[in-house]
Amino acid sequence: MKLATFEVDTPVGPVERIGAVAEASDTDSHGAGEATLVDLTAAYSAALESEGEPAPADLAHAHIPPEMIAFLERGERAIADAREALEYAAETSAERGPAGAKIEYEPGEYDLLAPLPRPNSLRDFMAIEEHVENSMDGDIADVWYELPVYYKGNPDSVVRPGETIQWPEYSRIMDYELEIAAVIGTRGRDIPAEKAEEYIAGYTVFNDFSARDTQGEEMEARLGPAKGKDFANGLGPYLVPAGDIDVLEAPMTARVNGEVWSEGTVDEMYHSFADIIEHVSQSETLHPGDVIGSGTVGEGCGLELRQWLEDGDTVALEIEGIGVLEHTVVE
Repeated sequence: MKLATFEVDTPVGPVERIGAVAEASDTDSHGAGEATLVDLTAAYSAALESEGEPAPADLAHAHIPPEMIAFLERGERAIADAREALEYAAETSAERGPAGAKIEYEPGEYDLLAPLPRPNSLRDFMAIEEHVENSMDGDIADVWYELPVYYKGNPDSVVRPGETIQWPEYSRIMDYELEIAAVIGTRGRDIPAEKAEEYIAGYTVFNDFSARDTQGEEMEARLGPAKGKDFANGLGPYLVPAGDIDVLEAPMTARVNGEVWSEGTVDEMYHSFADIIEHVSQSETLHPGDVIGSGTVGEGCGLELRQWLEDGDTVALEIEGIGVLEHTVVE
């Protein structure tokens, strides 16, 4: 199952909804807005109505709220209800649910948003040794091997799939990063590594856009990154439940204008997501909607390849089982 957040026009303005890629169109090749989406709240409401539920719309909103963080807060029950709604939509010929709610949206009828348009928080790690070796001058510091290191990004700068990225005026060196992100689904604190996977709701593609010139200047002062990273964070196109993907084996590819620049998997991670969650949750509470980036795969960015993006380039990051996250960068 591939979960989505999307937006539809209504007489009172755009409305945000929770959806899933319809089973008939569930392939890895879908980019922004190319798949048929099932409105999960509407589909679940229609399923409840078919079973004789007297207040199907109210109950559906309680079980599958049309906002991703609220959905994640309901835990495994929400995922199970979403699967039921998706199955109902595949089996029924009904086009509308209670009060006329539309069940399916075809390409062109919606705008695809990031699965978490505004994450609760955004942490990005540097957990893959080859990337660290390729990106740093000199030996890797011992502390990198001892604990997972990360910075906190700007959750208000998440960009939707397919959105054109206006590069900040203060930078002239444009770069991408090929990453996967884990999304927390269960509130927790002081989580042991052996139980950490229970707290992950799912995974999505993450493009940590990087202004390399600005980032380099900031980090000379032994703090950051900040302005070098905070202007654009790509997430999407979908959020795949943890049980639906073998995240360590999923092939990852970065293409620039259709040409393959980077390939890899996160089985290269020196610090696993379980180790990361254990570390971050020490005396600190994790919440549904927290996003945790894996860090860049080896040779997963222009910095390692010694080549940069140019004005008008289109970057497409693909993770098998999740989909293609595409953006064009312009100066």
